[in-house]
Amino acid sequence: SMAGLFLKDTEPMAHTITDIRINPLSDVMGAEVIGLDLRQTIAPADKARLLEAFTQYHLLCFRDQSLTKHEQIEATKQFGELDVHVQSNRSSDIPLIHIVTNLDQNDVPRQAIAAKGSVHWHSDKSYRAVPSLATFLYGVEVPDEGGETEFANMAMAFEALPAARQAELSGLKVVHSWPDSVRRTNNREATDEEKANWPPIAQPLARTHPESGRKAIFIGQHASYIEGREAEGRALIEELEAWCTQPQFRYAHRWRVGDLLMWDNRCLLHRAASFDGDRYRRLMHRTVTRGSAPF
Repeated sequence: SMAGLFLKDTEPMAHTITDIRINPLSDVMGAEVIGLDLRQTIAPADKARLLEAFTQYHLLCFRDQSLTKHEQIEATKQFGELDVHVQSNRSSDIPLIHIVTNLDQNDVPRQAIAAKGSVHWHSDKSYRAVPSLATFLYGVEVPDEGGETEFANMAMAFEALPAARQAELSGLKVVHSWPDSVRRTNNREATDEEKANWPPIAQPLARTHPESGRKAIFIGQHASYIEGREAEGRALIEELEAWCTQPQFRYAHRWRVGDLLMWDNRCLLHRAASFDGDRYRRLMHRTVTRGSAPF
């Protein structure tokens, strides 16, 4: 019978076809992943497909997740080695989870806390010799309006520059400095421990993506000055940031509860959009995987 033939034909495929759907979110970057429960071990064929999509789209949004902190850590480990977060407002009970929230110790939303968010364009841990690879941000509670996470595609921005400009930038190094960054953005001096842990480091200004081979401009709030051009200070960095964060290179993620966003710090900048922090609650859990030295 036809039914018999049909079954027979598709049988060998049964183990490689899954219900996972990957739908683009914008022309600039991003895809949503539907039908995957990250509490489960990801099958090797699915994993390969996800990593290919991650290279292509730079940002994946796993929809409708329901993860405890421990489950998020285990889910993150399926994509790489965990990067330990050392700054203060991490989750007190689980140091590998970083809490991003506007809720005070009494669980009350406050604009004053919301305003401290990462409003400057940055790439996570760019001031370290080995910056983070992927950041995973999980939406536990999200505002009804505002509070998007905005991204800029630094590979697309690089490729939109004239060839001569690309060549010029490819020869430069940019010094990323945690002490300069906190002085500029938090108006405080880095502690001796911070200075010892993260001395200024020269990174390639045009960073090569190890999987795609594409070059992306590697700057953001921790980028301090161009090596060998100290006198010019931050002028070129600011000019490039203005170029890279134009609307045509940007995607703003509108959060839904249960979204787990995974993005590529090697080729994206990101920042938090503002929201009414006295009115809306925002609670995110963040984990990160370790990367490799930029080249």
